[in-house]
Amino acid sequence: MSGTSGASGDSTASDAFGAFSAFGPRSPRVVGPLDDDLVRCDVAILGSGMGGATLAHALRDSGARVLVVERGDFLPREDANRSPTEVFVHGRYKNAEPWFDAATGRPFRPGVHYYVGGNTKVFGACLPRFREQDFTAVEHDDGISPAWPVTYADLEPHYAEAERLYRVHGETGQDPTEPWRSGGFPYPALPHEPPVARLAEAMSAQGLRPFLMPVGVDLREGGSCVRCRTCDGFPCPYGAKSDAETCAMRPALRSPTVRLLTRTTVRRLLTSADGRRVTEAVAERDGRRIRIRADRFVLACGAVNSATLLLTSASERHPDGLANSSGLVGRNYMVHNSTFLLAVDPRRRNPVSFQKTLGLNDWYDAGPGTPHPLGNLQMLGKIQGPMVKGARRFVPLPVLDFMTSRSIDLYLTTEDLPDPGNRIAVGPQGRIEVHWRPNNLRPHRELVRRTIRMMRRAGHPLVFTQRMGIETNSHQCGTAVMGADPAHSVLDPDCRAHDVTNLWSVDSSCFPSSAALNPALTIAANALRVAAKGGITA
Repeated sequence: MSGTSGASGDSTASDAFGAFSAFGPRSPRVVGPLDDDLVRCDVAILGSGMGGATLAHALRDSGARVLVVERGDFLPREDANRSPTEVFVHGRYKNAEPWFDAATGRPFRPGVHYYVGGNTKVFGACLPRFREQDFTAVEHDDGISPAWPVTYADLEPHYAEAERLYRVHGETGQDPTEPWRSGGFPYPALPHEPPVARLAEAMSAQGLRPFLMPVGVDLREGGSCVRCRTCDGFPCPYGAKSDAETCAMRPALRSPTVRLLTRTTVRRLLTSADGRRVTEAVAERDGRRIRIRADRFVLACGAVNSATLLLTSASERHPDGLANSSGLVGRNYMVHNSTFLLAVDPRRRNPVSFQKTLGLNDWYDAGPGTPHPLGNLQMLGKIQGPMVKGARRFVPLPVLDFMTSRSIDLYLTTEDLPDPGNRIAVGPQGRIEVHWRPNNLRPHRELVRRTIRMMRRAGHPLVFTQRMGIETNSHQCGTAVMGADPAHSVLDPDCRAHDVTNLWSVDSSCFPSSAALNPALTIAANALRVAAKGGITA
């Protein structure tokens, strides 16, 4: 994916807007080999996932020279994209360094993926909006989920824009917790296949209100989606999943002022003498040290890595980490309480292809018989035997294949609450250490209990559950929260650092709470909101 350099510039810096290479028909261009160790731009966006790619897309016509820096490369489209054995047993696309459980000192493989597009390359493409009440203070069993410094109304037009950008299919009027909307979905909802339709009917017969889930895939007329089994958790070999590379990064790179620097890990941010401005990023590319100099810097590395970068950028002016006068950088780490649930009817096969079309929010809010919110239920992509082998290591694969060929597969999510003790720290040799103790667990156990009962009534006598642990962190958020008070937040309501005038964050690190839904669309909507404020290009 690299080519010969077209760089031209003075003796001290490469111009990243002249050094690039093409990587396919009608494809965008990326920065190629550099002539020296200094790259200049106006805006440096660190990370190309949902936040970084969306922001680059929003800035593509601003006139600012935007450089997106990604530590990974492009995830290849290949036959292995659709292999459960390659993806789940061999971990073919898991390329993150080990993180460490601070409680035990043991390493684990985090659920993060360093590629252009970030974790969205393997996400399930479920793209709901947070509920209107999720931006307010909500009482939970284990405490209060705090209010955001912005409201749903502030984000609503940007949600609509993000749904158009990410090709969201959905239907209004079914979800009892659905927030108000200024318009309908860009595309009609994906219909249920017969096994999922039967489940929806069984839920309705129990007095529940299942709905067609908002999904981001290219199922438009002439679109590339084939409704296959290997979407959720897999890369898409067709470019049909609405990931950040496909929908935002590649279109942004058609602009002559937006460029992408791959295989580049930013190690440290340096500041001016007074500590008020970031002057450059120190990075490594293919084993070579480079510097990135910009007028404005934007973190979009993911909540854990953005916090880690701030902590490792400590200096005399910022002794506890960059932008950390509040002491909150890395703290209030949230990842949701999540459980995989497989409900099996041994008498009947489940031939479904694209299973992820149904959601249930009847227990999302408090109400009669539910004193505190329990959370969200959504379908998983169709689980196959090799995908559960890691959790059931001693069960023969033929047995797992038999069970999963007859299962309906669900994902249960309950909000976890911000706790300063749940935090990201930097250990010896710069290793990432995760201090994490789950909270708000009683509502999650109740959500699991109710779902098991519901599925048995729906005709699935065997139900298996697997609680997700420290390594399942695709919904990470909260490590550099936004707020109006610099003493109690890292960023202001526009996601600019309180302590540093030219530094922003547009990943989920800014989230004051986690809600109980996939955060991807909210990350995108917030990045669009921040771009619309104009501060990054002022």
